[in-house]
Amino acid sequence: MIVAVASGKGGTGKTMLATGLAAAVASIRSGADGGAVVQLLDCDVEEPNAHLFLNPHLQKTAEVVILTPTVDPDRCSGCRRCAELCAFHAIAVLGKEVLVFEEMCHGCGSCALGCPEGAISEKPRVTGVIEEGSAGKIAFGRGVLNVGEAMAAPVIRYLKRRLAEERGADRLVVLDAPPGSSCPVVECLRGADFALMVTEPTPFGLHDLEMAVQVARDELHLPVGVVVNRDGVGDSGVDDYCRDEGIPILMRIPLDRRIAEACSEGLPLPVALPEYLGPFLSLYHRLKEEVGL
Repeated sequence: MIVAVASGKGGTGKTMLATGLAAAVASIRSGADGGAVVQLLDCDVEEPNAHLFLNPHLQKTAEVVILTPTVDPDRCSGCRRCAELCAFHAIAVLGKEVLVFEEMCHGCGSCALGCPEGAISEKPRVTGVIEEGSAGKIAFGRGVLNVGEAMAAPVIRYLKRRLAEERGADRLVVLDAPPGSSCPVVECLRGADFALMVTEPTPFGLHDLEMAVQVARDELHLPVGVVVNRDGVGDSGVDDYCRDEGIPILMRIPLDRRIAEACSEGLPLPVALPEYLGPFLSLYHRLKEEVGL
């Protein structure tokens, strides 16, 4: 089961929930060979921080490389075909001079394939790294986007290849998604079995929750559930919205100073406060029911 933990905005407790769910399930299950039974991938590649809660032992590193165009000016005729083909506006043609904006390139290769003069070739460019390891019974992976890079989606896509290679039939996979509702979030949610949205009961939380639900449920057609963090503050807007939209609220986490202290110490919530182990396991079983497992 692949569960993407997402949120419409940052600071809602998304990573706290993702690491807490992984730690809770890992605490009660054991693999046939004593190995990992849960996989957590930190897909918030611009600012990954799940490692602060899990303290994994990182053992493998791989560069993320995309192919970007380079133009041979002696063969280029200035026909502008490459600029017309580029959906991401990473190429501009001024007279016979071709400008390539590498940071905007998605590495699709359309320009090289469509150049009638064969003037475009491709060169590798490193945009980030993938780091993998383990934290007890949790197989851990994260992507780290290089400073100054704008394209997070290729790093997330490369990271999720580890999911396809290593996922077993009975394994829980938790994807810690980037905040918001833009392209990196879509890349993370694509292929998940369930989108678990973390929000807070405030007008700002509701506004961003609505946008995130639109992406996950209405655009990607994923089943969606909600976890209300800092429950007990704000207003009833989130509850009213979920009721009207038929979205289940699967867990409520109260505003509790002890939770903030656990996060500041880098401890998964069920580890720091054992009374939360039961609620996290109940959440896990609810997720299985929602997915149909």
